[in-house]
Amino acid sequence: MSTAPINSANGSTTAGSGAGSIMQTLTANDFLTLMTAQLKNQDPLNPADSNQFLSQLAQLSTVTGISSMNSTMSALSTSLLSSQALSSTALVGHSILTAGSAANYSAGHPISGAVQVPANASSVTVTITDASGVVVRHINVAAGTGLQSFSWDGTSDGGAAAPSGAYDVSANVNVGGTNQGAATLLDGTVMSVSLGSGASGITLNTPELGPVALSSVVEIG
Repeated sequence: MSTAPINSANGSTTAGSGAGSIMQTLTANDFLTLMTAQLKNQDPLNPADSNQFLSQLAQLSTVTGISSMNSTMSALSTSLLSSQALSSTALVGHSILTAGSAANYSAGHPISGAVQVPANASSVTVTITDASGVVVRHINVAAGTGLQSFSWDGTSDGGAAAPSGAYDVSANVNVGGTNQGAATLLDGTVMSVSLGSGASGITLNTPELGPVALSSVVEIG
């Protein structure tokens, strides 16, 4: 009697039955029980092929090992996520810096951040634009290479107080006489921490920037 081959991807066995075949999923225990029965009842004149027998044992070991590894990795992932969430609660009340181009302004709470300034920049300007696309303020920023900070206190170029709301933030630099855009990063204050699942991970909730993925934070203040 020859043993039926195991599908190494799902731990199933295929047995012929007249006009077609039936696929039956086996657990490791089912497989061992079936194999033992086959060995006990095999035809002495036509014994099971030893090479096939060893191959099936290797396949069973692989499938069982993968299943065990998946369970272990799942448990480890859950543990790490919980540990990360606990650690992240320490960020509540702290400021964070992350890539961004829009923020919510409220009176008495400036929009601040930094511009990633390239080398050899001769001038750097941050432009604040309201929700309707009207430019509210131009802010000159230091032209040194690297992150250069800025802050907008809510006043327009003419000195008038801007209303609370959402504002866009963009930066323009002049390098060798040519104007070009530059990346902006914005500050936010962590008010709470949300525990996501899977790829979403940990989210830091801020009034200025809304939800921010922990993985996108560049700097913690």
